[in-house]
This record gives sequence, structure tokens and C-alpha cells, in this order.
Amino acid sequence: MIDLKIKEDPLGVFFYASVKPKARENAVLGTSAGRLKIAVTAAPEKGKANAALVALLADFFGIAKGRVVIKSGDTSHIKLLMLEGVTARQVFEKLSEKGVK
Repeated sequence: MIDLKIKEDPLGVFFYASVKPKARENAVLGTSAGRLKIAVTAAPEKGKANAALVALLADFFGIAKGRVVIKSGDTSHIKLLMLEGVTARQVFEKLSEKGVK
């Protein structure tokens, strides 16, 4: 079961993610405590990990990078993210399709 808390808004969806920088690979690892768990290979310096996170999510959800917005947590491993123009249903469908739990 996918344990992700999503808030749907007319602009898109909001959810929290727990991001692990300097990982072996870029990957959406699963969900836990209502958050999406994500790993990126980039170091958390000069915005590199955040840029890698945005690129990973854009590719994962099949949307433009400009539609992935870090709303808060720029310097934290816990981030509030927004996917513009995406519904909660689309997020859950994509996570299920890719085998994320």
C-alpha cells in the first residue's frame, strides 16, 4: 500500500518527500510516514541535490522540470514539493505503475 499524504489543489498536488543525497543511484525508493522517499546521487551543496531531485521527479512523472517546485526545505532533507498540473490520482497511478510502495 502506498503511504503518501497528498494535498490536491487547483494548481496541482503537494506532498512531502524525504531526500537522501549522495546515494548510489537516483531513485524513488518508496513511501514511509506519509512521505515519498527519494535518493539522489548529487551532493547537498550549491543546490546540486535539489536540481537532481527536480530532474528525477520530472522524469519519473513525465512532466517538465519547471512543473516540479520545491515549496520549502531547500536546505533540509525533508521537502514540501508541488507538481503543477498533476492530480493525486495521476501521482498514485504512476507510483503503482512503477512498483513504488
